[in-house]
Amino acid sequence: MAYAQVNFYSKTLNRNTTFQAILPFDNPKGPVHESYQRPTCSLYLLSGFTGDDMDWLHYSGIRLLAERYNIAVFMPASSNSFYLDDEEKGELFGEFVGKELVEYTRRLFPISDQREHTWIGGLSMGGFGALRNGLKYGDTFSRIIALSSAIITYRIHGKTEGSVDGHPIHYFKRVFGNLQNVLGSDKDPEFLIAQRKSSGSLLPDIYMACGTEDFLLDVNRRFRDFLVKEDYPHTYVEGPGDHDWEYWNRAIHEALLWARG
Repeated sequence: MAYAQVNFYSKTLNRNTTFQAILPFDNPKGPVHESYQRPTCSLYLLSGFTGDDMDWLHYSGIRLLAERYNIAVFMPASSNSFYLDDEEKGELFGEFVGKELVEYTRRLFPISDQREHTWIGGLSMGGFGALRNGLKYGDTFSRIIALSSAIITYRIHGKTEGSVDGHPIHYFKRVFGNLQNVLGSDKDPEFLIAQRKSSGSLLPDIYMACGTEDFLLDVNRRFRDFLVKEDYPHTYVEGPGDHDWEYWNRAIHEALLWARG
């Protein structure tokens, strides 16, 4: 199991940035599953609000899981951007995780360039980022893993003042733009699904999981109900758990079992 930190200049972010990489290429025992040979699958794994590129390494068993299932995992540095494009600031986080980071890691490491072997996932804010960018760049990603997703679009749409989930509305205006138009925009996972279906585009499979004590359970259930109504390919899992690493550490294991089939 190799581990690397990569610092490089990102054109979409217009600055230097960092990502962590877990690379199962030197596993002396070889892959557990013989069908998973190199070039290997890759998972682009996003952190939550206030988190960074080290969170998954510090708080979860992702290194062991990557080795066990022969998956390369790439964890980018982030800001509290919900992995959206900020054109005014010149930081295109959506394009970064959905396009540039994938292309860069494919050039750098011996990973598969096939859509079926390319996945995106995340927790909380990163779960939203995985849904939004996994759908927007659905020709790149075949699977989306969304854990305790902060599908905040449901809660902030149309808001003009006050706060949502402890954050002032002006923060969400800065990140999402005009809150009167959030739903029905390319920041809205429901809109992106409708757009992809109407154009006949490829549809990534979605895996969603949320704890029954999580404060985001209602928005996860709302999006699940939308997926059911649209007959969209997905798996939805609920179980005991809160918005914490104890839950996410269990959930990511189950999600990877789902992803590898």
